[in-house]
Amino acid sequence: MDPATYFDTSTWDPRDVVSGGARMVPITTPVGDFRVWTKRVGTNPDLKVLLLHGGPGATDELYECFDTWFPGAGIEYYYYDQLGSYRSDQPDDPSLWDLGRFVDEVEQVRRALGLGRDNFVLFGQSWGGLLATEYAVHHQQHLKGLVISNMMSSCRLYNDYARDVLMPAMDPDVLARIQELEATGANDDPSYERLLMEHHYALHVCRLPVDEWPDPVNRSLAHINPAIYVPMQGPSELGMSGSLETWDRSGDLAGIDVPTLVIGATHDTMDPAHMEWMAGELPQGRYLHCPDGSHLSQFDDPQHFFPGLIDFLQSLPTSP
Repeated sequence: MDPATYFDTSTWDPRDVVSGGARMVPITTPVGDFRVWTKRVGTNPDLKVLLLHGGPGATDELYECFDTWFPGAGIEYYYYDQLGSYRSDQPDDPSLWDLGRFVDEVEQVRRALGLGRDNFVLFGQSWGGLLATEYAVHHQQHLKGLVISNMMSSCRLYNDYARDVLMPAMDPDVLARIQELEATGANDDPSYERLLMEHHYALHVCRLPVDEWPDPVNRSLAHINPAIYVPMQGPSELGMSGSLETWDRSGDLAGIDVPTLVIGATHDTMDPAHMEWMAGELPQGRYLHCPDGSHLSQFDDPQHFFPGLIDFLQSLPTSP
């Protein structure tokens, strides 16, 4: 029968329905209360991994490939769209796109999901890695383990790497045209995306043939929220110029004393040598290198990415 026969469904939001492990988690912000989307996969009381997606403003879809590897390894993990991202509430208030507020959001999600020191591992890639690092600086007492994937500990050094290594390797005419389009605010020019795809994304973001990019990658890029991405990351894809430009936690790594895996890749947008250095600075750091990978190594070098990640997760001590 039609449920409307018995219930008033006019105010229902289908995202409120808990099915298949999905759950909308309420969060409190300085400008009001909202909800963020999460989904649990698997059950393991001793090992629960919360996945922080990149962007800012991208989506959890970039981790759908984890479904091929994590369940067989007995890992419980949580998809999670941060506030403003695809499946979560999307308030129109620029004051919310602040690093400190995102850290507080992660802490609220942790509490709501019942994650704690005995089982909670935080995984973050790209912007998610920056957010995970910042969370660990403020809340490491709640962590069993930490994974920082494809993210340097300094946005200034990331910009230096882009300027000194990535840009000189590009065709100078192509680089000049990309920079011209960015300088004039013509990022929506079709040639801008085409040039970036051929000369940057296909080399440093996902090294699979562009016409074979996995559907989750294409969907996540299509669903990115520019209202968050542009003010925090900046309009350029060849460096960071938004509010995160001055972020630097290099000097704080020595104080993050939880088992931490840092993942880097040969062809990444981020400097793999710096990420290996990060692992050495962390008291319980370990470095995983993906020799065939780029920024999305889970897609273009899964044979190194996942075995190394799973080995780290399974090596974490089990609480008595």
